[in-house]
Amino acid sequence: MTHALKIDVDQSLPQHVDLYFGGEWHKPASGSYDDTLNPATGQVIRAVATAGTADVDAAVAAAQAGFLEWRDVPPLERGRILKEIAALLRKHGDELALIDAANCGNPYTEMRGDAAIAAAQMDLFAGLVTEMKGDTIPMGPDRVNMTLRQPLGVVARILAFNHPFMFCGGKMAAPLAAGNAVIIKPPVQAPLSALRLAEIVDGLLPKGTFSVLPGGTEAGAALAEHPGVAKVTLIGSVGAGRAVMRSASSTVKPVLLELGGKNALIAYPDSKPEKIADALVAGMNFGWCGQSCGSTSRAFLHEDIHDEVLSYLSDKIARYKPGIPTDPETTMGAIVSRDQFNRVMGYIESAKSEGARAVTGGNAVTDGPLGKGCFIEPTIFADVTPEMRIAREEIFGPVLAVRKWSDETEMLREVNGLELGLTCAIWTRDLVTAHRAAARVEAGFVWVNEVGRHFLGAPFGGVKQSGIGREEGIGELIAFTHEKNVHINLSGQ
Repeated sequence: MTHALKIDVDQSLPQHVDLYFGGEWHKPASGSYDDTLNPATGQVIRAVATAGTADVDAAVAAAQAGFLEWRDVPPLERGRILKEIAALLRKHGDELALIDAANCGNPYTEMRGDAAIAAAQMDLFAGLVTEMKGDTIPMGPDRVNMTLRQPLGVVARILAFNHPFMFCGGKMAAPLAAGNAVIIKPPVQAPLSALRLAEIVDGLLPKGTFSVLPGGTEAGAALAEHPGVAKVTLIGSVGAGRAVMRSASSTVKPVLLELGGKNALIAYPDSKPEKIADALVAGMNFGWCGQSCGSTSRAFLHEDIHDEVLSYLSDKIARYKPGIPTDPETTMGAIVSRDQFNRVMGYIESAKSEGARAVTGGNAVTDGPLGKGCFIEPTIFADVTPEMRIAREEIFGPVLAVRKWSDETEMLREVNGLELGLTCAIWTRDLVTAHRAAARVEAGFVWVNEVGRHFLGAPFGGVKQSGIGREEGIGELIAFTHEKNVHINLSGQ
């Protein structure tokens, strides 16, 4: 049953559009405000403050003061406060979902799921606050040697536009649970839900412990370079990840990067063709226009089942029709911005010119009530060759490239032939084949006879240029601590 809207967008929007740090709202030092748009209509929603280097300096100073207070809050009390925040995320989930639907273009029904995931992640890390444990190392009589886990200090988290609130509400959880202060830089394209979150949690944490700084590359680089920031993290493109690493290197600070993916779905000949067709559609995340680093945007279908799988796709994909994102009936939203829309359409045109065959889709929506928005049909190309751009480059749009294979060794060589390695989905009914393929694919997260899902507590992250570090499990919590060794001589002075 479709969830009926009980609120409208205007009721949900944040009252504040300035910078939030030190427990207060501040106008940007430059006086700069940039419009944030609704990609479904092209209309301006609000003008939002743009943080610059001076604002980052002020926010970091406030965060350092907040950290000194927050780090000394007993872990179980920190956990209690985080659980209170999780309850607020659930309470306000519908309005936060509606804000994101209007601001980033993803369907409201999908964004409701994002709000629930953010609350679940907050609960997870609230429950792990006592797991930051050290060790004791035997040193013989009259000696005690032990390790402690302590928070890093101020952590900056730079977020992507495809899941604005889920990333804001979920990614603040682990560093806060570990005792750090957190500065969130929301995506340029969709900052509104993060500002609303700051309003919701205001007063629950010591002043300065949680900050929201909307802004662009200047703010991101200033956070990554700042000597008062102990760690910087990014969810974004490979290019953005390289830029953050360069900036962070000036102070030799650690980074946590969740970057791009050009992920493979591999179907072996013993797979059921209709099940594979379902998986191809589900793995592409067409609901949010394929704008997901984990989307399985390369499909490798064995020649024995290739044609039959393709025959099912038109019917399977029919439920995904572009529509107004804030409408609860909508199953597929809008591309986040006109720039991204043009980029995706460029890939579609390149696929056509290079000889790929459009199985379904391949067009923008240019007329009717959606004509002014950034809407593209769900698109699947067959007869793709390895040299084509759509076979090698991350599109971050609703475009799936299908390859036919017959030789497993050659297929796996092609799967592993890119510089990216985030996810992979393997489909087979043979247990030995599944284990061997899972071991051979170069990816940080592998599904077998499953696709698309994340599992609370299971580590997520990539290899090669798809990122550094793991999130969504206890490893993420530990990554926001440092290990200190303490040696005690008990034999006297």
